[in-house]
Amino acid sequence: MAFPGTYNFNYYRGDRHEFVVKPKDSNGATYDLDGFSGASFTIANKRGSGSTKYNASATINTSSDIITCIILPSVGSQLSAGTYVYEIQITADVATVITLLTGTITVTDSINGVA
Repeated sequence: MAFPGTYNFNYYRGDRHEFVVKPKDSNGATYDLDGFSGASFTIANKRGSGSTKYNASATINTSSDIITCIILPSVGSQLSAGTYVYEIQITADVATVITLLTGTITVTDSINGVA
């Protein structure tokens, strides 16, 4: 797989939403995350400068080569109904940043509203 991959998904406003990213290389083998120390999951109302960004949770597990991404209710409640964009990136140092996944998140408002 060439990075970044694309994954679009739906999110119900205010809920906890968790998923795992297990990157693969262009031959289909699991991408080795050894040497990477950080992961980020950023949601924004649009791409580029001037966007409003929301920092969701991303943790990297180098022993299993997965990134766990979570939209916590405290972050999700800040998102109005509509479409957002996101990126999941991993870092080894300030000179090594790889965007693994990007796409859109379609947010559906809850019936009862969000506190």
